[in-house]
Amino acid sequence: MGVAASRVPGGDGATVVTSQKVREGRVDAYKRWQEKTNHVAEGFDGFEGAEVYPPGSGEENEWVAVFRFSRVDELTTWLDSGARRELLNEARPLFEGAPTQEVLAGGAPAPREQEAVTAVISHSVRPGKEPDFVRWQDKVRKVQEKHPGFMGTELFQPVEGIQDKWVVAFRFDTRDNLDDWLASADREKLLEEGHQYFSSYDVRKIGSAFSGWFRFGEGDEEGIPSNWKQAMSVVLALYPTVVVLNLTVGKVFAGWGIPGYLSLFLSNVLSVSILTWVLMPLVNRALTFWLLPDRARSVRTNAAGALVVMVCWAIFLLIFGLTTG
Repeated sequence: MGVAASRVPGGDGATVVTSQKVREGRVDAYKRWQEKTNHVAEGFDGFEGAEVYPPGSGEENEWVAVFRFSRVDELTTWLDSGARRELLNEARPLFEGAPTQEVLAGGAPAPREQEAVTAVISHSVRPGKEPDFVRWQDKVRKVQEKHPGFMGTELFQPVEGIQDKWVVAFRFDTRDNLDDWLASADREKLLEEGHQYFSSYDVRKIGSAFSGWFRFGEGDEEGIPSNWKQAMSVVLALYPTVVVLNLTVGKVFAGWGIPGYLSLFLSNVLSVSILTWVLMPLVNRALTFWLLPDRARSVRTNAAGALVVMVCWAIFLLIFGLTTG
């Protein structure tokens, strides 16, 4: 497995990671409140998705909520909104202390299928030590690469007007490998060196799926659509292709006296070629908002894309029904 280099992202996309220690006996109430919060966030411009992660086994009752928006200004609108303030006031009895949050600006989403455990570490970097801190983080990454299960890291600069901390997100393939790194002598030695660059830091561990929110520098692929989306898209392009070929080329082959088995083979070659180089690129481009996992994160987007495909199916059925009898 390849290892990604640490980078400071500058692209679109903004994520807020909020940690909340839920009071004992209030978990069910918290879940209901979090579902309500997610629903409210969906109504804000730029909302791309939200996920909630429970505490790991044997850990304190600290829950993590992740919200992703298209741009920093859209995320800021949500964070500063009256609706969110009302929700936080409503939830105060559910939490032990105030929730903490890190805002990560940039970072390209990665395929959702990847399973891993992510650590998010926020640092209060000493003034004037920022370049040294970045070099130190690169040194940390090189040491991390040698530890079992390391999958990648990403460095996020402070977000002006929102937070002044630097945030590092890195992932390992299992929680045990992540814990081994966090407790390792190599990391302890690096932290001793790093204290001259930052005054404090805070570590949060987040299970599996959060790793998919960031690419961690691993190439440019944007993820693979779900199987059911692939199937619906292929049927959308395949059905009209097969019907048109049967009505045109199929009749030509029959007129030439080509045997049925050979005619079917030639028709399949033509239909697959048309799909591969003509129709599927067009379908993929038209349905990008729905097919790519990093864009289709909300229920509304998934439902809208499926509805568009089914409407197209119905149109083709109507057209061919009227023209072919």
